[in-house]
Amino acid sequence: MRAIVGSHDILLLTLDTLRYDVAVELAAAGRTPNLNSVLPSGGWERRHAPGSFTYASHQAILAGFLPTPADPGGPHPRLFAASFAGSESTAGTTFVYDTPDLVSGLAAVGYRTVCVGGVGFFNKQGPLGSVLPGLFQESHWSPELGVASPTSFESQVAVAERVCAEQPAGQPLLLFVNASALHQPNWFHLSGATREHGDDRDSHAAALEYVDRHLPRLFTAMRRRRPCFAIVCADHGTAYGEDGYTGHRIGHEVVWTVPYAHFTIPAEESSR
Repeated sequence: MRAIVGSHDILLLTLDTLRYDVAVELAAAGRTPNLNSVLPSGGWERRHAPGSFTYASHQAILAGFLPTPADPGGPHPRLFAASFAGSESTAGTTFVYDTPDLVSGLAAVGYRTVCVGGVGFFNKQGPLGSVLPGLFQESHWSPELGVASPTSFESQVAVAERVCAEQPAGQPLLLFVNASALHQPNWFHLSGATREHGDDRDSHAAALEYVDRHLPRLFTAMRRRRPCFAIVCADHGTAYGEDGYTGHRIGHEVVWTVPYAHFTIPAEESSR
């Protein structure tokens, strides 16, 4: 990361509430072709979330604590870390910053930092919903980007495209997008479903397919100036009746286990 920071734009895309098992299942079935085209050769990596719901998990992620590899080995070197005496997960390749969070750490080395919010913790409609977007130099939220909108992700991508079009050529960009489409309610992404049908694992999967359809526009926008280092992951999963549980903010395997990937998107030929 010490070589990547400064030379690459950075995209941090959290697919809010995406379950690991659903992500892997759809990838294997070819139902997320655009994600499949950029995922590393091993596909989604199985990781453990740093929190069981959006606020807690994003406080950690935006402080540099990305989801942790789920294998029992460790400590696992981190990509980003605040300067902290005795940190066992800070390695020689880790980008280390002298600020309390990753966002301000990247701003300190010249990045423009932009948040495209999704779920309610990013809506800026009160003190709590202003904490996470307040970490960024610039933040965007509207009801069209939120959980109740059937077109939330394409609307978020449209905001991201405008942000990228305005970006000065010589300044690197940190773009954070919290995709809200997978969070409940998601029943409207499943063909033929009604409000009475409610959310289930099938509508959750349909929401991921919806997000996948609009990903190429986001990646295209991010690669126009320079190479982009992309991190795509869930912040937590959610339960649909497993062991009697529904939802998240609970200590269940389907909540704590999340998909994770990072990869580089090469710059357009004309921008090299």
